[in-house]
Amino acid sequence: MNMEETRRKEENVLVRNLRPNDLDAVVALDAKNTGHRREEYFRLKLKENLAETGIKVSLAGELDGCFCGFLLARVYYGEFGTMEPVAVLDTIGVHPDFRGQGAGSAMLHQLHTNLVGLGVPRLRTEVSWDAPELLTFFHHEGFRPAERISLEMQLKPRP
Repeated sequence: MNMEETRRKEENVLVRNLRPNDLDAVVALDAKNTGHRREEYFRLKLKENLAETGIKVSLAGELDGCFCGFLLARVYYGEFGTMEPVAVLDTIGVHPDFRGQGAGSAMLHQLHTNLVGLGVPRLRTEVSWDAPELLTFFHHEGFRPAERISLEMQLKPRP
């Protein structure tokens, strides 16, 4: 698919702010994609995210009047020792029936516009190595490996 075809597909997607009454659609779409219902996770995330003031960074996508995708992002100022603000894309989801129709790209492009308007120079996210489709999507959208290394430790009771 060339850039012109991608642009045309994105133009068909209505990107809007995520609203509190989108919770059920978000939970259902995420459950369809992951196989798990994370209602409490999204209830807290949406409450937290929608309470933010200023330019919204939680977005929904609609195609032909149907809720087809969402993304949740946050802006942090000075987190993890950085001196500049950074946005973190927590979650993005597109309904399988609407994949390849520009919804994910349209939402990311609107997020980009919103973040530039906030003066945020960087957007970060994490992706599992065993999600090649998502890795390909993010690569296509311009994401590259970060200069920082993500570390984790298994927590278990100490003797």
